[in-house]
Parts: sequence; C-alpha cells; structure tokens
Amino acid sequence: MLDFKIFDFDGHYYEATDAFTRYADPALGERGATFRTIDGKQRFVVGGKVNRYIANPTFDPVAKPGILHDWYRGNPKRQGIKEAFGELEPIRPAYRDRDARLAAMDEQGVGGTLLFPTLGVGLEEALKDDPEAASSVFSGFNRWLEDDWGYRYQDRIFAVPYVAMLDPDAAHDELQRLLDRGAFIINIRCSPALVKGTYHSPFDPIFDRFWSLANESGVVVATHAGLDYDFIMDMWEGSSETSSLFRSPLRGVITKNRGVLDFYAAAICQLIFERFPQLRFASVENGAGWLPDLRHRLADAANRNPGYFKTEPLDVLDEHVWVTPFWEDDVSELSSEVKVERMLLGSDWPHAEGVVKPLDFVTNSLSWADETVTRKISRDNALELLGVPVP
Repeated sequence: MLDFKIFDFDGHYYEATDAFTRYADPALGERGATFRTIDGKQRFVVGGKVNRYIANPTFDPVAKPGILHDWYRGNPKRQGIKEAFGELEPIRPAYRDRDARLAAMDEQGVGGTLLFPTLGVGLEEALKDDPEAASSVFSGFNRWLEDDWGYRYQDRIFAVPYVAMLDPDAAHDELQRLLDRGAFIINIRCSPALVKGTYHSPFDPIFDRFWSLANESGVVVATHAGLDYDFIMDMWEGSSETSSLFRSPLRGVITKNRGVLDFYAAAICQLIFERFPQLRFASVENGAGWLPDLRHRLADAANRNPGYFKTEPLDVLDEHVWVTPFWEDDVSELSSEVKVERMLLGSDWPHAEGVVKPLDFVTNSLSWADETVTRKISRDNALELLGVPVP
C-alpha cells in the first residue's frame, strides 16, 4: 500500500472509429485514413491501402490488460503469440470514455496519467511518402483527441498529441497550434524522417524552427515506441502486410532498442542541446535496457573526439532525457547507471503487453527501492517534469 497516488507516464486509449475521420479534410480522399467494410469486415485504410499495423483496429473485442505478461517475461508455457492472447473481451468504457477512465484510475490508485495512441503510432510510417496527407491526418487526429480526452482533463488525464516530422514547416505549425490549444507535451517518432524523398535526422538544421519553438515554449517532447524502424526490416525481408506483432522474429532481433538508442545518440552527437539548451525529452515504452550501451558509446565518442562536445555527453543525457523502464527491466541494476530522478513509471495499461494494473509496476519493479526512491519514480519525477498538480 502506498500513501500517495501514482502518476502513470504511459497509459493508452483505444481510438474510436472516427478518430481519423471526424476532422478529416475531404480533399484528401483516399490519401487519408478511414474505415472501410471489406469482405464483411471493418478494415483500416490508410493512403488507399489496408493498414495491418493493428490486427483488429476496431478494438472490439480486445485483449485483456497484461494478458501477455508471461509471454513477454520468459514464455514458460512455450506459447505462440496468438495462443498467448487468449480469449478477447468486449471493450471496456474506460478505454474510450474519459470519465469512466477517471473512475478506473480512482480504483487503481492512479492520480494522473498520460495517454498515448494505440493505432496512431503506426500511421506516420504508412503515410511517409505523402507528407501533406500525414500532416493533415495528424492535425485532424489531434483535434479529435482534444474533443474526446482533452490535453488536460481535470488535471488528471493528459492526452498527448502527435506531431508528424515529415514536413519541417508543417511540424512547426502544428506544434504552434497545439501550444495555443494548451498542450504541454507532444509525441514524435524516434526515427529518421523522410523529407522530400530523403531521410533526415530529426536534428538536421532543417527542423530548427520546430526545435526553437519547442525550446522557447518548454513543451516536453515524448518519443513513444511505434513503427520506428520497420523500414530496416523491409530491407531484409521486403514489405509485409502482416500486423507488427505477427511479423518474423527477425523484427524483434533487429529493431529492439535500436530506434530509441539511435535517436538519442543522434540528439547528443548532432548537438541539439547545445543549440537549444532548454529541450526536455521523455522516452516512453522503449524500456531502459538500451541506456547502459548508449552511455558507453557516448563516453567512448567523447574520449575519441576531444573538444567536439562543449559539455560531457553523459551529463547532457542526464540533464535532458527521462525514461520509462519496462517493468521486466532490472530497475535496481539500472539505478547504478541511470539517475533515479530521470526514471518514470509507465504501465502501458490497458495493453496486452503491459501490466494487469498500473500499481503492479511498483510491486514488481520497485520492491528494492525505499519510500523516497519509490515516490520519485512513480510520481514526483513526472510531476516535476510536466509541471502539473495531481491529487
């Protein structure tokens, strides 16, 4: 039992079927995102093609929260992923209604939560060849998000809007619109961005107007896991029509930790924090197992390139980047390399690969920690980073 309510830095909703159509620009036509009935089933169509990032994009029925716990943590029953999902259940009100979600949070001992997309984190990849459509789709999506969840609902639910980085000017303009609407945290993909047919680092100077605005405004930039590096899988196995969960095992072997490690390595080595020293990032649902390797690589880079960095890169990392460890990570061991002041609790609730209930993170991952450390990771660090009051 805790004498405080936790802050969940990685909660999710399941998008309503009109999330991408309520504010869609009719001029986009098939270039946008919508649902179509195909062969008697509801299919999600993006850019004129059936999108299979999520096997069941209507989410009704849907997997139970945390049902893949054993499969992700050793798979003792030696089950395939489809078998591990078990029996699906009707979608719960708390997955789509903010007042029902508040009631669930009260029962769970959750004071506040960030909410990230489920279906939405797979769309930028699907629209990467049409930046105009991507910018329009996500701008409409963010309007739906504000309607249904709110960027700051009762100072407890904070839905995180998504900014596509395929067009530097459009990304800047959407960030400005979101700031004007009261958003104080946004999500971007931790991946190179395809701009006019060429991949660019997000920290290329062509994005400096975007980063200057982020720097001046104080907005927190989250990098939630999604389809970050599937283009690398396409190099090895060709484009796949299969849901991301059911693709070849090579996907996990090649892409696990790679996108997030490369993203933050680029941020520091391309000196984004020297140009914009007020930026703050939060890595969400990427775990923290990649951090020791990144720290080793950055220390080696500094040693081999004397004078390149004005500030030691490990100090820059510690100052500017917060992380949400997976609950299967050895958080105690990580704390010897990663400051506990930069760790955040992320439950991934109600996803199948997350926890059964958010407090399970405390039980399973923080049993080693004293009260002060537990409170920092599961509440205080988030409130300090976001600057919000939460019950």
